[in-house]
Amino acid sequence: QKQPMGIADALKSAASLLDEDILVVNPNDIFAASAYTSLLREVKGKSAASYMLGCQTKSYFPGGYLVINSGNELEHIVEKPEPGQEPSDLINILVHLHTDSKRLLEYIEKVKTTKDDVYEQALDSLVKDGHKIKVIPYTDFWAPIKYPWHIFDVVKYLLDVSRPSIAASAYISEKATIEGKVFISDNVKVLENAVIRGPAYIGPGSIIGNNALIRDYSHIGADCVIGYSTEIKGSYIDKGCWMHSSYIGDSIIGKGCSLGAGTVLANFRFDEQSISVAVGGKAIDTERDKLGAIIGDNCKTGINASVMPGIKIGPSSIVGSHVCLTKDLMPEKMILSEPHYRTQPNPVKLDEAKRKELKEKIERLGSIEPK
Repeated sequence: QKQPMGIADALKSAASLLDEDILVVNPNDIFAASAYTSLLREVKGKSAASYMLGCQTKSYFPGGYLVINSGNELEHIVEKPEPGQEPSDLINILVHLHTDSKRLLEYIEKVKTTKDDVYEQALDSLVKDGHKIKVIPYTDFWAPIKYPWHIFDVVKYLLDVSRPSIAASAYISEKATIEGKVFISDNVKVLENAVIRGPAYIGPGSIIGNNALIRDYSHIGADCVIGYSTEIKGSYIDKGCWMHSSYIGDSIIGKGCSLGAGTVLANFRFDEQSISVAVGGKAIDTERDKLGAIIGDNCKTGINASVMPGIKIGPSSIVGSHVCLTKDLMPEKMILSEPHYRTQPNPVKLDEAKRKELKEKIERLGSIEPK
């Protein structure tokens, strides 16, 4: 594809390469291996023209919803219905296998719509014309990265199913503490009194400074510097980020960011309610009671900057010193506190006699021998 114009356009772009069986997969979704094995196992029976996965959901998800018959065959698919108008609780998982790619492309060409549902309408038309599409129940792990905070579920899953390891080229101080399931990559340096409490991942070439604390499914990308006395809890940090003396709670930070000393990315509301994030002019309930900032690439914060829960900062933006950011900051913007200071003659005169008296008093206290 030259432009991201949906599944149908992707298939049309690859039309000259497609022949017989094809597998259509959404690369933004993370599945267990059983997503593929269950599909391929069903295909061996050759009971349908196409095969797809369906997963039951307990809450609304902005995706395709499936209506099936008693034989698990697709009857209808509805793409992104409004909340409360879902035709079923069965979500379309985009791991599809089609045994006749040419016919699928023919149906795609026939679709007339102004919405981003050409592929789904083509499947609907195939069903109406008598072509069987088998829906295979899927109950294993599935994490769609629809919104930034979905990254947390993926990190948790990948850390849980992986084996911990510490690269031979990593340097870990004898005074550092490594606990739990921790993944430390090549050329990482962990300095004195740092604590990494897994599950956690540390990318190649990163430095974990003195007294730093990294915990609770945190991901630190390559070539990061997590400086003195920084705490990172449950956060995803991309490559090339620098920070020190900061608190990073349940946040997502893009690559190349720099956080000044005293930066706090708050992750918890006073009323303990779930945190909403503004997306496309709407407040989206994340269904998470812990969520910090969502920060784009190449951003900076000044000293003692604070960011409230669920706030987004666009790429290449700056949050100035002492700013408390309570609203989203657009890309390539700078927000400053700009306090109004007043300069005047200094009226305070130091009393040297009083200072001398106090010093003598302290010295007398120090000369008393303990009993």
